[in-house]
Amino acid sequence: MEHIVIIGNGISGITAARNIRKASDHKITVVSGESDYFFSRTALMYVYMGHMKWNHLEPYEDWFWEKNRIKLKKAWVEKIDFEKKKLRFSSGEPLEYDKLVIATGSVYNKFGWEGEDLKGVQGLVSKQDLIELEENTPHTKKAVIIGGGLIGVELAEMLRTRNIEVTFLVREKAFWSNVLPLPEAEMISEHISSHGVDLRHNSELDKILSDENGRVRAVLTKDGEEIECQLVGLCAGVRPNIDFLKESELETDRGILVNKYLETNIPDVYALGDCAQQRNAIGLRKSVEAVWYTGRIMGETIAETLTGNRTAYQPGNWFNSAKFFDIEYQTYGWVWPKPRANEQHFHWKHETENKVITISFNSETNEFLGINTFGIRMRQEIFDVWLNENRKIDHVLANLKLANFDPEFYESHEKDIFRSFKNNLQQA
Repeated sequence: MEHIVIIGNGISGITAARNIRKASDHKITVVSGESDYFFSRTALMYVYMGHMKWNHLEPYEDWFWEKNRIKLKKAWVEKIDFEKKKLRFSSGEPLEYDKLVIATGSVYNKFGWEGEDLKGVQGLVSKQDLIELEENTPHTKKAVIIGGGLIGVELAEMLRTRNIEVTFLVREKAFWSNVLPLPEAEMISEHISSHGVDLRHNSELDKILSDENGRVRAVLTKDGEEIECQLVGLCAGVRPNIDFLKESELETDRGILVNKYLETNIPDVYALGDCAQQRNAIGLRKSVEAVWYTGRIMGETIAETLTGNRTAYQPGNWFNSAKFFDIEYQTYGWVWPKPRANEQHFHWKHETENKVITISFNSETNEFLGINTFGIRMRQEIFDVWLNENRKIDHVLANLKLANFDPEFYESHEKDIFRSFKNNLQQA
């Protein structure tokens, strides 16, 4: 009976542990210094906003782990002795393993800004970050958020529920315009501003200024403007949490380098989730993906391998979802910010509501490439089939109501959507 040790109790590590247990009697230990139990990281904001309590974030009862013979160890790993197959901790005895799965997730980016380590300057990724935010916000009347990504939007929404003034510095000319086509990015910018957020486009941080007690008092932008604040949210993306491995023989780049089987350069050592970097990118995907569902798929994949069925990681078609205050966003397939060669975008917007569809298709073959929706909830499994079957744009439009959770919405706007599509083609 092998001892499988998993570092990290996020979605990747826990999915691996659960699926290994389903298929084997291996000894399993999950190590994490962040929390006693696995929790739903995507719901952290709702604890701060008062919609949920801490224990609501734990999908499994506390007895689940012992019943399923998954041992939990709360500790931070300081070093791994790969030759002796031992984990070394900041305190206590080392832990031996036969197979090691590293699933340590992400940490928020710092870029060496002056003042980035002051009190009141923080990111929002871990449970510890949320605890720190609770400690910081009683001092806070004004906050500045750096970086126009999804975590920044979450933090802005959280702070506004406590009536904290928020200034949001975004380098792009519209929110997330490095990911979204410009009409969508402009709509999201307008929506964020409508919630009382002072959203500044084309604006970058220069330095963070300190008061006499080592706490943030203001930021200085590259335009020379000083903005008073008692909290700075560093939300300019995340990076793999692998600093403790930098001096080891494990091969790393931005993340831990793995092949399609999630194997590292060291035998019996694997990496999953946000901290893993594919040596060869899969399709059009990024080599590092900090996405919940891909972490889950990696956990399922490694469980197959570690229980006797060596399996390649196959993430399938790209999809993702998020929420910008009141607007739900979903994407399936590929819709690039600017159309690539032979790619054309069809864009439809509701006259009065924040409901938008952008469909990407091949302008030569009419093959459906991807869709973005805002304020319209769609069914992932339908788009998955259409993408796998290389369906044409006219088939997708004619059957869009099949993918809509609210088909009445589609039926009431069907004529407008088709008319808009026809006009789109004529203008192209």
